[in-house]
Amino acid sequence: MAIILFDNAVRAHFYPLTQTRAIAGLRMGIVTIRERWSLWTREPVYVHTTGYLQQLYESPAAETHLWIDATALPSAELLSALSDIEEGVCLADEQGLIAGKAQIAFESFNPANSLHYFKEVHKYAQARRIQHPWHLTQYNDFLLRQDFDLLVEGRNSQPIPETNRVSQSEAIFIEEGAVVEHCIINAATGPVYIGKNATLMEGSAIRGPFALGEGAAVKMNSRIYGATTIGPWCLGGGEIKNSILMGYSNKAHDGYLGDSVVGEWCNFGAGATNSNVKNTAGIVQVWDEQSGAFIPAAQKCGVFMGDYARVAINAAINTGSVIGVSCNVFGNGLLPKRIKDFSWGTEGAVYELDKALEDIGNWKKMKQQTVSEAEASVLAFIFAHHSK
Repeated sequence: MAIILFDNAVRAHFYPLTQTRAIAGLRMGIVTIRERWSLWTREPVYVHTTGYLQQLYESPAAETHLWIDATALPSAELLSALSDIEEGVCLADEQGLIAGKAQIAFESFNPANSLHYFKEVHKYAQARRIQHPWHLTQYNDFLLRQDFDLLVEGRNSQPIPETNRVSQSEAIFIEEGAVVEHCIINAATGPVYIGKNATLMEGSAIRGPFALGEGAAVKMNSRIYGATTIGPWCLGGGEIKNSILMGYSNKAHDGYLGDSVVGEWCNFGAGATNSNVKNTAGIVQVWDEQSGAFIPAAQKCGVFMGDYARVAINAAINTGSVIGVSCNVFGNGLLPKRIKDFSWGTEGAVYELDKALEDIGNWKKMKQQTVSEAEASVLAFIFAHHSK
C-alpha cells in the first residue's frame, strides 16, 4: 500500500504556483508536502494531479492505497485516525474527502466525486488544510519547527564553527558539507536548519525559524528573519522575512522580500523590493485565478511568483502581487498587482514560447541543469492556454 496525494478544484486557488506543479510539490517549512507525508509515514508517496501535469509524476501499481487530499497537512492525530481505517472507509470534513483507503483506478479517479469511492464516511473535524498561497507563509513558522524535529531526531549536527556567534546552539542543525563561518545565528526564536553543502556567507544575521536547503547559499551581510525557507540551490541576500523560495531561485542582492512565496527558477534583479503592507494597514486584496477577481487575503501579503519569472533591477513590487509563470518583468514605477503568464514587461507584450524556453535553458545552465521534455511540454500547455 502507498499514499496517493491528490489535487482537487482548490488547486486553482494556488495560482500561479500550481501552474507547474501539483499541490503536493509545494514547499513549506523545510520540505514539500509530498516529502512531509513520506517523513511522517515512511511509505511511498505518489501524486494524482490534473492531466497536463501528470507526466511529471509516476503512477502507482493498481492495488489498495491510501488516498489523501494534498491540502491536508499530516499530524499525529490524523495519522492515528488513519492507522486502523479499513478498506472502503474514509474521513471527511465540510470541505470533502480528507483521506480514505480504497482500490481505485488511478487514471479514472475524479476528485470532484471523491467521496463516491467509499462505502463508509466518517466525520473528522481536526484536519489542518491550506487553501490559498498566503497560507504557505502563515503556516511556515509552525512547519519549520515541526519539520526540524522530524529531520534531526536521533541525529547529530556537524559542529558549529567557533567563528560564529550563536544563541541556543542545540536548536541549530548543520548538515554534512555545509559551510557556516562568521555569522550571527539566533535560534532562541526558532530552530535553524542548514542543508547539505549549503553556505552561509560571512556577516549574515539569521533569526529562526529558518531553513537553508541543499546546495543553497546566503550572500554576505544578509539579514534574514523567521519564518523563512530558502529552498535547494537558491541564492538569498539582502533582507528577507517570512518568505519561501521553492528552489533554484535567486534573491541574491540588496532589496526586501517579505511575506512572499517564490516558485522555482525565478530571479530578482539587484535592488528589487516588494511591499507587504498597505499604507492604510488594511487587508490586502490578492488576485484569485479561479474566481477571476481580487479577494481579501491578509494584513501582510507580499508577492506570489510563478516558476521561471524574473524581475528587473530596482523593481518596485506592489503589495499582494501575483506574477505568472515565465514572465520577464520590467516597467516604470510601482508594478501592476497582476502580471499574466508569459508577460514581457507590463504593457501587454507576450514572451513568446520559443524565446522563453531558450532563456529558461540559459538560466538552467548556470546551475548545471537542462529543460526536460516534460517541463517543456508543461510550459507549452500553459502558453497555449494562457490569457493573452
